[in-house]
Amino acid sequence: MQQDALVIIPTYNELDNLEPITSAVLHALPRADVLIVDDNSPDGTGKKADDLAANNPRIHVLHREAKEGLGRAYLAGFDWALARPYRFVFEMDADFSHDPKRLPAFIEAAEAGADLVLGSRYVEGGGTVNWGVGRKVISQCGSLYARTILGVPVRDMTGGFKCFRREVLEGIDLKGVRSVGYSFQVELTYRAIKRGFKVKEIPILFEDRRLGQSKMSKKIFFEAMAMVWKLRFSKEV
Repeated sequence: MQQDALVIIPTYNELDNLEPITSAVLHALPRADVLIVDDNSPDGTGKKADDLAANNPRIHVLHREAKEGLGRAYLAGFDWALARPYRFVFEMDADFSHDPKRLPAFIEAAEAGADLVLGSRYVEGGGTVNWGVGRKVISQCGSLYARTILGVPVRDMTGGFKCFRREVLEGIDLKGVRSVGYSFQVELTYRAIKRGFKVKEIPILFEDRRLGQSKMSKKIFFEAMAMVWKLRFSKEV
C-alpha cells in the first residue's frame, strides 16, 4: 500500500543511530515511509541503510557521492519525494534530537489546515534538553535575529523538524534555494511565508544528540547569519 507521508533523514556518519531512529519513526507513524539520504558516510552508514531497506519495503535509500551540506541532501530528498505521490514530506534529524513520538502531531496539524508545520522550541510547551546556557542563548538569539530581519512571526526559524504539504515544496521554487548549511531551514520557511502558505508551529522538546558528534560549527553559524541578509534583500525569494 502506498503510504501518504515520507520522512527524510539525511545522514553522515550516523551508523549507531540509523537502525534505532528508523525503527522509532516507522512505529510512531505507520502511514509513513522513510528515505535515508546518505552523503557517502565513511563509517558504513550507507551500507547499513541498504541492509535495512532490503528487509523493509517502507525504508528507501538515496546515495549521494559526497558531503555537500544539509540543504543539498534535503533538496535531493525532496526531488525524490515529489516524483512519488506522497501528500506530506518531513525533515528530521537522525540523532534523536527530534523525538519520533511527535510525528503524529505534525500530521494532525497539517490535516487541520497548515501547509508547513514547524517543530518549535520557542512556543509554549517547547524547549531543549541537555543544553548549556551558552547554546540556548545562541539558538534563541539566532531565531530572533532571523525573524526580526526577515519580518516574519515564526518564533523558531532555525529548527529542522518540519512537515510540508507537497504543494509547498512544489510552490517555493526549490531550484532557486541558495542555502547549503543550517540557513537552509530559515530560507525554506521564509519562502513558504512569502508565497502565502500557512505556517503552524507546534511545541517540541529538542534533545541533545545521544550518539556521535554535532555537525554544527562556527563557520556554519556565521554563514547562516549572512544568508539572512541576502534573503531579506533578494528579489527572487
